[in-house]
Amino acid sequence: MNTSLPSAPIGAAMPGLARLAGLLATHAPHDGSFATCIPGVHAVRASNDSLELVHGLHRPALCIVAQGAKTVMLGDESYDYDPSRMLIFSLDLPIAAMIRQASPASPYLSFRLDFDAERMAELILMAYPKGVPPQREGRAVHVAQASEAIVDAATRLMALAGQPDDAALLAPLTVDEIVLRLLRGPFGARLAQIGRVETHRVGKVVSWIRSHFDQPLRIEDMAALAHMSPSSLHERFKLLTSMSPLQFQKTLRLQEARRLMLSTGMDAGLACQRVGYVSASQFSREYARHFGNAPTRDMSRLREAGLAGTVSFTQ
Repeated sequence: MNTSLPSAPIGAAMPGLARLAGLLATHAPHDGSFATCIPGVHAVRASNDSLELVHGLHRPALCIVAQGAKTVMLGDESYDYDPSRMLIFSLDLPIAAMIRQASPASPYLSFRLDFDAERMAELILMAYPKGVPPQREGRAVHVAQASEAIVDAATRLMALAGQPDDAALLAPLTVDEIVLRLLRGPFGARLAQIGRVETHRVGKVVSWIRSHFDQPLRIEDMAALAHMSPSSLHERFKLLTSMSPLQFQKTLRLQEARRLMLSTGMDAGLACQRVGYVSASQFSREYARHFGNAPTRDMSRLREAGLAGTVSFTQ
């Protein structure tokens, strides 16, 4: 299911994006994701369209594309975004992503601001002193139009990234401005779910799975951790992530197994054990279903194509 917004007309992108793109290009001098001197602020560049889906765990963050286009997949749902659009994650989510528009002359350039959960909780109270208004629940990922005010703030933040002395004093104010503008915008009540009790409980389960994905998972234990009934946890977890807790764990296991085989040359049998599988045949079946090829064939194909190291990430 595609949940993207309609494509913007050519030339409809706001003028401020050009300055943001220039600053991102300065802070990302070649392909990759680059941390700036401002905690949580990153510049991302890619000079070519993706040949493969890139799999990994994306942390809660705001992403704004200043140039190029990208598709993010969560389960069987896809989210397209390009200049003037932003993607907001409010939970750790295992995703797959593909750069759809990029070239050496006009690379994909993206701004990323990782959310600080404690500061987010404080700002939610400021934005909603009488409580977050009731609303229909939805996924912990959302694509929306980026307002000129948010693009301007992101641009000022990237400019500060080149001025470390000023950034230490002024960047926290600009980060707060961006988050408050998000909270007061059309998606604000949805974003505020990051601070809600129910989502915090699901977040505890997400954190446990992320740290212990190689261990057996019992839904009863996870429900106790979240102080919810097993059925309530299952329903709420799937509402936010599009997956059940077991599917979430399986995705993390398969992503980590692929990363281990690609980055260390580990064979499939050892990688299977390292991520918690007991049955090698089950691992091979689920790996092939997820990535399109059995582990050994997948590694051979990626290495022959020179793609090792380009198809997984952790953010």
